[in-house]
Amino acid sequence: MATGKINVSVDNIFPLIKKFLYSDHEIFLRELISNATDATLKLKHLTSIGEAKVEYGNPHIEVKIDKKKKELRILDQGIGMTEAEVKKYINEVAFSGAEEFLDKYKDAGKDAGIIGHFGLGFYSAFMVADKVEIITKSFKDEPAVHWSCDGSPEFTLKKAKKEDRGTEIILHIADDEKDFLEEFKIRELLKKYNKFMPIPIKFGTRTETLPKPEGAKEDEPAPTKEVDDIINNPNPAWTKKPTDLNDEDYASFYRELYPMQFEEPLFNIHLNVDYPFNLTGILYFPKLTNDLNIQKDRIQLYQNQVFVTDNVEGIVPEFLTMLRGVIDSPDIPLNVSRSYLQADGAVKKISSYITKKVADKLNSLFKNNRDDFEKKWNDIKVVIEYGMLSEEKFFEKAEKFALYPTVNNDYFTFEELENKIKDNQTDKDDKLVILYASDLEAQHSYIESAKEKGYEVLLLDSPIVPHLLQKLETSKEKIAFARVDADHIDNLIKKEDASISKLTDEEKDKLKEQIEGVVGEKSQFTVQLEAMDSTAQPFVITEPEFMRRMKDMQQTGGGGMFGMGNMPDMFNLIVNTNHELVGEILTTKTAKKRERLINQSLDLARLSKGLLKGEELTNFINRSYEMIK
Repeated sequence: MATGKINVSVDNIFPLIKKFLYSDHEIFLRELISNATDATLKLKHLTSIGEAKVEYGNPHIEVKIDKKKKELRILDQGIGMTEAEVKKYINEVAFSGAEEFLDKYKDAGKDAGIIGHFGLGFYSAFMVADKVEIITKSFKDEPAVHWSCDGSPEFTLKKAKKEDRGTEIILHIADDEKDFLEEFKIRELLKKYNKFMPIPIKFGTRTETLPKPEGAKEDEPAPTKEVDDIINNPNPAWTKKPTDLNDEDYASFYRELYPMQFEEPLFNIHLNVDYPFNLTGILYFPKLTNDLNIQKDRIQLYQNQVFVTDNVEGIVPEFLTMLRGVIDSPDIPLNVSRSYLQADGAVKKISSYITKKVADKLNSLFKNNRDDFEKKWNDIKVVIEYGMLSEEKFFEKAEKFALYPTVNNDYFTFEELENKIKDNQTDKDDKLVILYASDLEAQHSYIESAKEKGYEVLLLDSPIVPHLLQKLETSKEKIAFARVDADHIDNLIKKEDASISKLTDEEKDKLKEQIEGVVGEKSQFTVQLEAMDSTAQPFVITEPEFMRRMKDMQQTGGGGMFGMGNMPDMFNLIVNTNHELVGEILTTKTAKKRERLINQSLDLARLSKGLLKGEELTNFINRSYEMIK
């Protein structure tokens, strides 16, 4: 038996491992299963190239719990280690066996598919164990060895009686980590981190019901048998070629990923690239609400089928974090900080590739079946609009498939919209004015006024529309977006100079004074006198586009003036000086009647705008009944 000191840079490494190596102690199981998978895949590779003269067979990894002995065991049937390899790979912490293996065999044909870095990952076992043992036998014709360490730099190494190839790790679980001796806890961790590992993982047994034999009585119970409980799917859909999968395969895998999600996804995008980096995965577009916050963190990140995290910010472009699915890349390290990922060159390339792949898929769906794409638009528009706003390259590609729906349920690309409205909605200054509504019911009267002029009105109601409109206006020449309630329709798209007012300047001053005398207490209104068509409404309440948009932008995150998001709503009260009723207000001799006409006209305008509520609505109703008696 040999004894010695582990070759580390500090004598006191184990307390450091326990405290600082990983933020969460549960990660030890992921590391040890990864090492067992690594050892098995190494053997597979060596047998495939003829360097290991052994039968690979159908190996699996097994996890066992012995609560009485307070032991957790991980067994594999992989490559195993010789005494010299144990000394090298276990005792020399800083040296990675997996890295050396990959370097040695990098030119030996197909990639060996190595998962991990056998080294510090193994030492994560000491986060939960007072003592760790390794019993291992190499595929080479050498004796088995038994390594043992109690968490100090001292270790023992001796011959073992193990006959079968492979490695067994025995963890003597510490008293303050006894949760890791509970079956439900280990099963939960195996499902979380190792659900899609490429080697079958056995954890106990389960009872399987067999078909009844012919001639069995109806009330006779079906026979059963105990079978190995394999808790993982070694061949998940993303590891297969897209040509080998059909729609049902993708739907089935989605249900496997999200067993509690009952709504089917709209469509999927299969990622598969091997240059200049390795990346596979499947992304699903779910039906989305307008809430940008509750949808995130549903994409699972894997490294060679080992679960890493579901916080993919910095790896997946932010606008795609609302999607679901899996991304798997060996180029992403298992244990790194978020800031490292965001600065890493490979990660940035991955992010750009995913953006391009998603844009290409959306364009393909649009071109191949536009009707279906239009039906799905409301369920995917938040992702696309967010992408246009946050990713310049996506914005450029989205020109081909981003849709602008109208209040009449027609859908246009920007180019189609521009061609359709340019003759009718270009103002006297040669600027194209694109009208839109955000609420069909609240802005109904304004929409109708625009439609009477033959104008197209878009329906843009997602929460980031104010930001997106700002970007569109700055990226294109001579266009402006205006919500239909931003001004009177004749002012929104000015075709010619203002109409001539029927009132003199003196009469207008008097009229404004009369109206402000009644509505002056309602300080949210700024009275403006406008000479409009005599058939237009006498009083119209509008919200200036710039102020309202800046306020909306700040409320949904950035882009507005400081403090504007907390400002009260401001409205213009536009009075049509050419309307007959306005003329009557001016000429009425009785102050009481004039006040009633002004209040009634104002309340009708407020009712049209959806601003008349509570006591003021009650007063309006009572006043209306009095007027029609």
